[in-house]
Amino acid sequence: MAAVTSRGAVRGGGDVTRRRPRRSPVRVLQPQSPPEPPPSPPPAVERGAAAKGLWYEKAAPGDRRLGKVVTIAKSKKFRDNHGKVLLEGHRLIKDALEAGAVPQTLFFSTVGHLKLLPEAEIKRASLVKVKFEDIKTWSDLVTPQGVLGIFSKPDPAKMSYPAAQLANSLPLLLICDNIRDPGNLGTILRSAAAAGCEKVLLTKGCVDPWEPKVLRAGMGAHFRVPILASLDWESVPTNLPAGTQVCVADNKDPAAAAGSTSLPRGAGRAGSAPVKSSPKAAPEHEDEEGAAVPELAAQHYYEDWARAPVAVVIGGETQGLSLAALGLAASTEGKRLLIPVVPGVDSLNSAIAAGIVLFEGKRQLLWRHKQEDGRQKLPVPG
Repeated sequence: MAAVTSRGAVRGGGDVTRRRPRRSPVRVLQPQSPPEPPPSPPPAVERGAAAKGLWYEKAAPGDRRLGKVVTIAKSKKFRDNHGKVLLEGHRLIKDALEAGAVPQTLFFSTVGHLKLLPEAEIKRASLVKVKFEDIKTWSDLVTPQGVLGIFSKPDPAKMSYPAAQLANSLPLLLICDNIRDPGNLGTILRSAAAAGCEKVLLTKGCVDPWEPKVLRAGMGAHFRVPILASLDWESVPTNLPAGTQVCVADNKDPAAAAGSTSLPRGAGRAGSAPVKSSPKAAPEHEDEEGAAVPELAAQHYYEDWARAPVAVVIGGETQGLSLAALGLAASTEGKRLLIPVVPGVDSLNSAIAAGIVLFEGKRQLLWRHKQEDGRQKLPVPG
């Protein structure tokens, strides 16, 4: 019997032949059209009906890159250089979306959070699902809600404020002068929105209104009333309606001011030297540094002063009202609105002072409007 070598040759007598390998037939596939590109944002790891058909990405637990993004988004440098702000919580994010703020990225811990937000608006954002433990690490809240987002910094001129807010808006404006405490500014903005202020002007020296602590204290006021920030005093008049009278809030009693020669400090405290109630502004005097300090006619805040349009200046608790604020008020024949306090009390909290004066201004404007409306409806004698 012939032997077969390892190379397939037959050893033994006879011809030497080589075996040909057997080949399977090749199956030819017809060319197909290329696959469609993935949607933007790219296809997510997960997709469910609970997310209303929205694509979202699922981040790896403890992804440090996302944590770094959130941390940077909290900084004023990021807000100023990149024009983006960080918002946290269902209510604040919903208010922002309904007002027309543009979302960039939304982080959420469960798809159920998306049900609480308007679908059409969040489709424009990159949606990233993360662990709740990660959000707890990133959040500044004691009890995080499980959703936060990075938005383009809202432009007051492009916002769509609530119809009810616009319908109840008054010719009443607020000017914040050196309000540096985030909690105070947020509370002041909340009071301004509740009182129906037309707009709020923040001069340089005030804390950034988009700082997270201000946003929390504002409770959505940022998306109910226009806020113009970082204004020079020279530009403040151009942002006021024509004919606006500017008044300043003060809790310095004129009787107690006799003999004073320096700018008092505290929320809304302004001026120096004696303050005398007078229908006209008193002459200027000098403060302890030799700067001219305009004197203003003074009256209690509950007396008649709010004539449309009117603006109220609230000063910070540390610096008080600036000379620029007093000068602007004097140039418009404005008043110093006195908030009487018990002797020995040095100052009022700026947020409290703002609430007192703004709601009194609202009361007077509505009363005056009612009186004017009543006169218009009087029958004409025949």
